[in-house]
Amino acid sequence: MHITSGANDSNESFSREIQRGRARMLIAIVGLAAVLAAPAHAIGEGHEEPWATPSTCTYDTYRWNVNQRSATARERVEKPYSQLGPEELDAASGCSVCVEDQAEIRLEGIVPFRLCRKVAPKVEALLWELQSHGVAIRSLTGYRVGLTRGDVDSEGNRTKFSNHSFGIALDINASANGLYESCYTVGPGCRLRMGGEWDPRGNPLSMTAQHPVVVGMKRIGFRWGGELEGLQKDFMHFSLAGD
Repeated sequence: MHITSGANDSNESFSREIQRGRARMLIAIVGLAAVLAAPAHAIGEGHEEPWATPSTCTYDTYRWNVNQRSATARERVEKPYSQLGPEELDAASGCSVCVEDQAEIRLEGIVPFRLCRKVAPKVEALLWELQSHGVAIRSLTGYRVGLTRGDVDSEGNRTKFSNHSFGIALDINASANGLYESCYTVGPGCRLRMGGEWDPRGNPLSMTAQHPVVVGMKRIGFRWGGELEGLQKDFMHFSLAGD
């Protein structure tokens, strides 16, 4: 009798733990669904702080050389903010390449990163909500200045700033969401260029269109690199412009 009673008590305790676990999971799912269904303007609302126009502009940059396939001509730029050229400003967002225009974001377990002050509050609010509901976020890369796009000059250097340069792009969980070339449609012919292998069936960090991170980022106005048209698919990448 004693053994049987102990077994019954153990089974009942185990059953209660399962029920509590299911309840916690249901609460998390409902909470996350509410976050993803919230109007885009409601995410991060009320978190913006006044930001005066800086007097100076400072940034470290480089040029991507397509022949060497490496960064060249690294330099630090310092100038009056009033002397910014049109190439140093993103016309659509109003964000600049200046570090003075960037806001630092800190999340639990993540190396601090920067995004343009105009988009940082809503991105930070979304990422905090995703983390609080159990969505795994291992790495984030935002503001990073470099001439990596556009036409190539006579020496093989790119001539246009990337979206990361303005703080309006974010790479998430790059080790499981690589950048692929020769990838008009996703398949065996795609060639991994940067980051880790994209394996949504075997790696829960690999993102698909239904992943909470993708759904959430699109809700606040970002476009996902996994849906790029053309020969590249950049599964880690989110930006306002979509490239």
